[in-house]
Amino acid sequence: MSQVLLALLLLAPQHAERKHGNPADLDSYIARLADPARDAWQKPEQVVQELDLAPGQTACDIGSGPGYFTLRLAAAVGETGRVYAVDVEAKILEALRDRIEAAGRRNVTPVLAIGSDPLLSEGLCDLILVVDTYHHFPERPRYLARLARSLRPGGSIVNIDYEKRPTPVGPPLEHRLSKAEFLAEAKQAGLRAVRDVGTLPYQYFLVLQPAGPAPAR
Repeated sequence: MSQVLLALLLLAPQHAERKHGNPADLDSYIARLADPARDAWQKPEQVVQELDLAPGQTACDIGSGPGYFTLRLAAAVGETGRVYAVDVEAKILEALRDRIEAAGRRNVTPVLAIGSDPLLSEGLCDLILVVDTYHHFPERPRYLARLARSLRPGGSIVNIDYEKRPTPVGPPLEHRLSKAEFLAEAKQAGLRAVRDVGTLPYQYFLVLQPAGPAPAR
């Protein structure tokens, strides 16, 4: 199969969906999320480099899937760091555990979350990474504010999601949020953009921090 065809299939919308917006055929979905063909446009090594993680830090991967970014984050924070890989699908986390074991990583903690809460402790994370997931959140600004409470002082939330325009990969346009729409919701959650990385072909890449006192629960 050509790389172009693989890219078109990767993360393509499915006809049947599960409760949290994942497709009914989880096995095929997991394979697409982890497919190396994704690297050509997702640019994972460049993304992780831009995150500027240091050994010993704690990163939280929201909507981790089978670990496409999780294992890269684990390498970045090193043996003295920790990565919390959060997903709402137990079967997806099973695939992640298999990949953790195969990679010999001992600094990754899978977290089976619920739809409305990542179940992360407050003040836990130096960095929270959200890739291609924000548009699935219920009550999005409230969920984003909940994530912000899990940041350590000086910590950041990074959101990478699809531009609201036709692209060869990604969900239907009606499921996407434009950068402006996302930033408006981030403001509601008490966050402000401190950096617009802007290096990905189909997605915006924004770094956010709390704008002031934490919003009311």
